[in-house]
Amino acid sequence: MVAMGLFPSTPQALQTRLERILPTVIRPARYTGGEINQVVKDWGSIATKVAFVFPDIYDLGMSNLGLAILYDQVNRRPDALAERAYLPWTDMEAAMRRAHIPLYSLETKHPLADFDIIGFTLPSETLYTNLLNALDLADIPIWSAERTAEHPLVIAGGHAVFNPEPMAEFVDAFAVGEGEEVIHEIIETHQAWKRARTSRQDLLERLARLQGVYVPALYRPAYDAEGRFLGTTPISESAPPQVLKRIVPVLPPPPTRLIVPYIDTVHNRLAIEIMRGCTRGCRYCQAGMITRPVRERSVEEIVTAIEEGLAATGFEEVGLLSLSSTDYSHALELVQEVNRRFGGRGISISLPSSRIETFTVELMDALEVTRRSGFTLAPEAGSERMRRIINKPIPTEQLLAIAGEVFSRGWTRLKLYFMIGLPHETLDDVQAIADLAHAVLREGRKRIGRRAQVHVGVSTFVPKVDTPFQWAPADTVENIRAKQALLRRALRGRGFKLSLNRPEETMLEVWLSRGDRRMAKVVYRAWQSGAKFDAWREHFDYERWLAAFQAEGLSPWEYAHRPLDLDAPLPWDHISPVVSKRFLKTDYHWSEQERTREDCRHQCYACGILPTFNDLRRAHPGPVWKCPEVVRPRRGR
Repeated sequence: MVAMGLFPSTPQALQTRLERILPTVIRPARYTGGEINQVVKDWGSIATKVAFVFPDIYDLGMSNLGLAILYDQVNRRPDALAERAYLPWTDMEAAMRRAHIPLYSLETKHPLADFDIIGFTLPSETLYTNLLNALDLADIPIWSAERTAEHPLVIAGGHAVFNPEPMAEFVDAFAVGEGEEVIHEIIETHQAWKRARTSRQDLLERLARLQGVYVPALYRPAYDAEGRFLGTTPISESAPPQVLKRIVPVLPPPPTRLIVPYIDTVHNRLAIEIMRGCTRGCRYCQAGMITRPVRERSVEEIVTAIEEGLAATGFEEVGLLSLSSTDYSHALELVQEVNRRFGGRGISISLPSSRIETFTVELMDALEVTRRSGFTLAPEAGSERMRRIINKPIPTEQLLAIAGEVFSRGWTRLKLYFMIGLPHETLDDVQAIADLAHAVLREGRKRIGRRAQVHVGVSTFVPKVDTPFQWAPADTVENIRAKQALLRRALRGRGFKLSLNRPEETMLEVWLSRGDRRMAKVVYRAWQSGAKFDAWREHFDYERWLAAFQAEGLSPWEYAHRPLDLDAPLPWDHISPVVSKRFLKTDYHWSEQERTREDCRHQCYACGILPTFNDLRRAHPGPVWKCPEVVRPRRGR
């Protein structure tokens, strides 16, 4: 940690030091700010300053739509400002530490310690050590308990915070669920606290009264003599026994003045969210469970947003985003209207999350004007048996028919996404992945000959919280290696490309996904010994994490491979996705029986989301998706 007194005293002084070091690092444009559409306000006249931090490099964070939405929301307020920060790459971090430059905002070059609120977005667990590194580089105490009223409030949101316990010792408050409304309530609560001039403890108590805000310092986990988790209980009257996620009943207009980066990023495109939520119920998919219910934007609103966004940014690609874009009720109408309005401008349109079940020939034809060489389908499992287990019951015949249609329309490369290590999987199911890939390649060669290519991406299952598979153990490193070896043997030769992840990387994600509050010390010890950029293969060190477990007296095997008792308390039970635990348990049992559920647009299975959402809908009438009004499952289901 750099001593506070060595930091530049003003943004101007910081800028001067930056100008000396930027020529010495790769991609200096990551660290300069000044992009088109950034928002710069008069610092001295604004009541509340918020820094949104993506704890990874600029190239990745600039494509994060959640951060862009919150940046737009806060900067619409006359009494608040939002600025951005990203984690510097290793060369820039070393240069900043040598020059005593703290982590700063891109817009005005203020150190993060000057802000009132620092908001981290945590889309995945592998960013945890990066968050600690960001706090350290900002010279802000890493442990929440060590911060005073003089320090910024540190909050975090994102999909990973549905189990916040491994980070509970470092973050003051978690925003669980959707952030468009709760960020305003957090700002207003902070402003009222500043006017009251009370203690930091009072601020935490005030925040805990907001729906969807979890303040870990006001809760205590309990364990028995053998270390088994017994439950988490509030220790303050301000803290509810269970924190319910926030749901935005009507999606606000999407941001269209997106910041245009100076350098290539992961997605250089105009991103428009067309729909939020998913009704499919894939049993491994956390996002599909925690973002329920589905809410759609109208075709008119989407097309208007595209028009405004293209004018404001100059992007040449538009991504129509959702968890399942082809499930959007008016997908064909939308693509046809986009083609009609923008077809002559050379704009390419992508539906990056396309489901096999709802991707039609008509939609392919409508997308043809923006066709590219690659096309993606995600069967997830090779055998029909496994697809029933995961509740993705796509017949192989249907999948091959769609693959044939794709190749016949000029696509030359088809990418297939699969998952291994799923509950109840056998080596025969893994072999079925290779068999299906070969069958798809044959379909391609029938249509376009040897130009056909099949890229097979195979990830490894991680039991995520708030899914029916949260109770299932992860596969072992040894089993994963054996399955990957089978796939390498079976998918050799012309026309195939195989991508696999390292089993050790999967273990880290499992540990952090299923961790309890004791994991905080493991995370801290791993970071102290050098862990950061754990999602980057060249930086991840498996042995470093094993050593951290050993030093803290915890078992990595217990976190990854022990099946969880369906009736025992879970470390994340006090954080509610509103989807009921009873529903998830039932669905877990159904997976064992290979029973499937229909898309809940057509059949409601009483997951628990509907009563809460209907209450919100009555309070906020507007153009939202029509949830099923029947809340009782069909008899016999």
